Order: sequence, then C-alpha cells, then structure tokens
Amino acid sequence: MTSSAEEYDVIVLGAGPTGENVADRTVAAGLSTVIVEAELVGGECSYWACMPSKALLRPAAALDDARAVAGSREAVGERKLDAAAVLARRDSFTSHWKDDGQVEWLRDTGIELVRGHGRLSGVRTVTVETEDGSERVLTARHAVAVCTGSRPVLPSGVPGLAEAHPWTNREATGSPAVPGRLAVVGGGVVGVEMAAAWQALGSQVTLLVRGDGLLPRMEPFAGELVAEGLREAGVDLRFGVEVSALERADGSGPVTLALGDGQRLVADEVLYATGRAPRTADIGLEQVGLRPGDWLAVDDSCTVAGVDGGWLYAAGDVNHRALLTHQGKYQARITGAAIAARAEGRALDTSRWGAHAASADVAGAPQVVFTRPEVAAVGLTLEAARRAGLRVRAVDHEIGAVAGASLYADGYRGRARVIFDQDREVIVGACLVGPGVAELLHSATVAVVGEVPIDRLWHAVPAYPTISEVWLRLLEGCRG
Repeated sequence: MTSSAEEYDVIVLGAGPTGENVADRTVAAGLSTVIVEAELVGGECSYWACMPSKALLRPAAALDDARAVAGSREAVGERKLDAAAVLARRDSFTSHWKDDGQVEWLRDTGIELVRGHGRLSGVRTVTVETEDGSERVLTARHAVAVCTGSRPVLPSGVPGLAEAHPWTNREATGSPAVPGRLAVVGGGVVGVEMAAAWQALGSQVTLLVRGDGLLPRMEPFAGELVAEGLREAGVDLRFGVEVSALERADGSGPVTLALGDGQRLVADEVLYATGRAPRTADIGLEQVGLRPGDWLAVDDSCTVAGVDGGWLYAAGDVNHRALLTHQGKYQARITGAAIAARAEGRALDTSRWGAHAASADVAGAPQVVFTRPEVAAVGLTLEAARRAGLRVRAVDHEIGAVAGASLYADGYRGRARVIFDQDREVIVGACLVGPGVAELLHSATVAVVGEVPIDRLWHAVPAYPTISEVWLRLLEGCRG
C-alpha cells in the first residue's frame, strides 16, 4: 500500500445528485473541492432509481393517455408496448450504465474526482482505498460532507431469501428482460411503481402487501385509487399477506413463495421493496464518535450532531430527513451555502426559511408516485396536521368534474385534497391523484412553502380549460 496526503477546502463522500450539488455550490463559492465515489458518478438516481424507473413507466402512461381519448383510442387499438424498445430507451437514459458524461461535468465544473472507497479517519480527514489498491489521504481545511445515500433493506429471518436472489430496486430498474411472472413484496413507492411498469411490459405481476393499503404515508384515498388502477391494469393485488419462506432450486429457475395464509406463489423473479437503510456502515463513523450503520442526525443546516467543530455535514438520504432526490439536491444547496459562509467567517442564518436552513424538508417536501394513476403530494396529510396540533380541515374535489380534466381524458377519474389551516388561513398540505397530476404539484408546493394566504391565492387565476382549474373549487371550499 502506498499513500499520499492531499489538502482541499472541502471533501464530499458520494457523487450522487446530492454530492454533486454540494460540490458544485462549494466550487462556485471559490472553495477547492474533491468528491470521492466508489461506484458510478451520478449515483443511485441516475442509474438504478429515478431515471430508469421513470423511463420504464412513461411509455405505459403515454399509451394510457392515448387510449383515454376518442380518436386516438381507435388509432392505438389493442396494441401493446414494444418491450424491447422501452428497455432500449431505459438504457439510453442510464447512459448504458457508463458515467463518462457525469465525469466530464465534474471536470468542467472544477471538481476533482477520486475513485475509491472513502472512510473518515480523523478530524476533517478521509482515507480513500483507490481502485488500484493504493491509499490516498485527503484532508479538508473547512468541511467534509457525507452524501453516501441509502441502500435497500431485505427482511431478516425469512428462510431461503438469500438463496432466492431477490431483486431490489437495482435489478427491478435494470433488468435486461421482462420476467414472465413477477412477485413484488411491499406496497410503498418502489413496489407500486415497479408493479405498474412490469405489468405494462408484459409480466404477470402479483403485489403482496403486509398491511391493508398502499402508500401508507399518503392520504388514504391515494392508495385506494392506485389499488383500483393497478387491478384494472391486471396486477394481482393481495393485502394482509406475509412471505414466510422462499425456495429457488440451485439459485436459478422459478422461485416459490410460501405465504403466511398457507398459499404458495410461483414466480420467475421476486422484488423486495421493503425499505431503505443508510450507507454508513463502512465510512469510518467510529473515528468521529458516531456509530457505524446509523442514520446521521443533523440540524437544519445539515451539520451533523455530536461532532465537535461543525466541520462534518450530511445531506440527502443519509440524514433521513426526506428520502427524495430533489430534497437531497435542495439540502445540498443549503449545505454548500453553510460551508461557504463558515469558511468566510460569516454567521449562519438558520431562521425558518433562512439561507442556511433546510426548512422545506419538514414543511413542504413534494413527491410524485408515477404509478397508475399518478399521485402527487406536498406538505402535511390530514392525519399528520392533526397530530401536529393544527386546527385544520380537508377540502376535497373530484378532478374529473373540471372541464380541463374531461378534455384531457374521457371519463377522467381523480381526486384532489388540500389541508386548510383555519387559524392562519393557509394551505399546509395537498394531495392530487389522477392522470397528469405531477405537473400540478409545483403550484401546490409554492402555496404550501410560500404560506400564501387564501385571500391572495384567490387572485391566482388558473387558465381555462386546464386541469389546474381544480384550484378554484378547492379554494372555494377553503373560503367556506
């Protein structure tokens, strides 16, 4: 082993979207920055999550849209997706799992890349085991930012699980072929999206859910409408079911799932979409007094708690504030600004909505589930708002009753809800379900994060005839 010591202003562990954005912000502030990555530059989102999954889902949504309108419906007929073309398009969006373009962006931006596995080895110090087996010791004058993301979690204690070689999100978004039969375990975002995608591509999908509904962190009607849509698409959806054991002979061929109700299910592949854990088990947390494998607790500036000196930051999934790519990028902007301010000797503004506070993680994190139909949500659910002690009421409206929705699709079905804070007269949450609602979400996010009074929102006029006219009906309900 050979080693060398190198000094930078900032070291970033992890070159996913979060790490890239931290580095971009610190370089823009004039701070020399190095980013350490053991896998592909661009991270989970680019190659195994957001981009490939949406590339798989979009063709099915486009075909559904064509079938929902008289005229185009007849032109499409009973045609099915061209699975090979969909998979090829997916591959193009992942750059065929090559990161040349991302590496070029780092270079053009002035960010240095070190390929290898980085571990904290002391105060503002990272030791990297590089691809050729050598060791590089990096020291930071100002900050180290941990942006190592999260990994899928498989349940423990299930006989035969390891031997069955289950899919996680990586195999589900990257499979080179369509399985004839796919069992999906889990009713969260990954489970419902991948069930929708592979059913549309020709798999016979069985979705197994331990609880009694889908998307449990959203409004109940969202999961109900998604369950209805998946069943209409042909998914075999089963609630209240647990997998007690799996069997796959010689690690190949069909996999047999033994279910808690005594039934057996045979599939060609099984996807476990049962949660995430932080990628912190082997990054040297013990060297700075933290426990390996833990989520990293941070304050609103993304400074890690329990580490003296305010030099260690954690942004993105790894801090467990909001496991969403766009929130990780948002936190990265906050983190980069905080690092730059401290490097210049300036005090941080961590007031609510201050320049160095990731307040939107709690108050206004938007999310879209690109399933059948789409679900878009921001802010608090009705239940969460009540738990927080707010005096709120829900205002609901059927989106299909709006003229723009009836033009968008014959027989449009969907529902919108806003959570109205009656004391402050602002909207603190929204949930929209239906075709095309993803593009309505940012208006809801602006209303929630901006805490725009209802009396002012009344003067934000939606264009006619668009689906966004649902806002008129919702605001009428708020005004009472």
